[in-house]
Amino acid sequence: MAGEPQDDCLFCKIVAGSIPATIVRETETTVAFRDINPQAPTHVLVIPKAHHTDAAALAAAAPELAADVLRETQAVADEEKLDSYRVVFNTGSGAGQTVWHAHAHVLGGRGLNWPPG
Repeated sequence: MAGEPQDDCLFCKIVAGSIPATIVRETETTVAFRDINPQAPTHVLVIPKAHHTDAAALAAAAPELAADVLRETQAVADEEKLDSYRVVFNTGSGAGQTVWHAHAHVLGGRGLNWPPG
């Protein structure tokens, strides 16, 4: 069921505290932590505490929670003193999603030209 913790979800386990993470921010509805394989000098993931498979499912089921996640990306950028940054939601395996719990990547600290790569 959407929103319910999933036993096999890495990010649900981070929310529960059963898997360690370097947490940089936490609110009532979100957790932000450093990516273990950073793609930029600053690479923080912002996740909803409630389990939703991807950004599309999150937006459809809980738009207010999706807004919380997006609001927290700005708070992370402010705390990390990023003048500019990128927010990425990978949705689906073809787009690079590997953990099936909605999450936003906050990337910054170097030039991030478009297209990426």
